[in-house]
Amino acid sequence: MSNVIIPKQGGYRKLKSFQIAQLVYDVTVRFCNRYMDKRSRTHDQMVQAARSGVQNIAEGSQVSGTSRKMEIKLTNVARASLEELRLDYEDFLRQRGLPLWSREDSRRASLIERRCRTADEVAEWVRDMHKDYGQNRQGGQSNKSTVSIKSAGESFSEIAANGALVLITVACSLLDRQVRAQAESFEKEGGITERLYRARSEKRRGV
Repeated sequence: MSNVIIPKQGGYRKLKSFQIAQLVYDVTVRFCNRYMDKRSRTHDQMVQAARSGVQNIAEGSQVSGTSRKMEIKLTNVARASLEELRLDYEDFLRQRGLPLWSREDSRRASLIERRCRTADEVAEWVRDMHKDYGQNRQGGQSNKSTVSIKSAGESFSEIAANGALVLITVACSLLDRQVRAQAESFEKEGGITERLYRARSEKRRGV
């Protein structure tokens, strides 16, 4: 039986969920600054929801040693914040008549396969997808003027929003697994109260 009362905590920067959530935050800041009025409430809400996802993963990791319950709660808050952000991106697409890519869309897989680590790398993927978009719109014609400035702008925002949604889906999936693992750990080991009780019991028994 382990006699560690307060196990090592923190280390959230190594969590894949934190890394993806942080990427979602960086991408969202760039997206909102480019496609939304910076003075709008939606701009602030999306940025704050993305930030909340990052912050709550970090805070949950920091308190994990002293409160498993709080760790689970904060991880769930992070998950809920990203779900709120997902709805905002979906609303952005719906209100502008832009398509929401299906789960089977190959462009979603192409972003996941790139394993982007920075917002710049995601932006490069957006540009690459936009090139393909232009080629498809032209139907093989050599005259690029057939793609209007308006449609080009719409395609950029469509790709960027759907790309952000892909990253949010990955982050939420990771957080779902993280919460399950945290719950299993709490059920098996208990929190600090249970560890203190075990330690006192072992000491009385001379273990």
